[in-house]
Amino acid sequence: MSRRCELSGVGPMVGHNVSHSNVKTKRRFLPALAPVTLQSDALGQTFKLRITNAVLRTLDFKGGLDAYLVKARDEDLSPRALKIKRQVKAKLAEQAA
Repeated sequence: MSRRCELSGVGPMVGHNVSHSNVKTKRRFLPALAPVTLQSDALGQTFKLRITNAVLRTLDFKGGLDAYLVKARDEDLSPRALKIKRQVKAKLAEQAA
């Protein structure tokens, strides 16, 4: 299972552990992923996604999963999230027409 956020695309970063004597050794900074069940208002469905805690706060700020996905870049989204985004856009276009 990859350690990558399904909505923002955030993955592990690389840095250094720095000791008291200033010796630097490589280390990985892993994202704080949380398995979350999110509700889509347009589709009337729930989806289980692994997202970072920062994106969870952003979802609350933006007004939910649908609003976040419509404005998100396709390059950042996982294949599952892209599929949900296409479904949401189609449903919103259908409701507008």
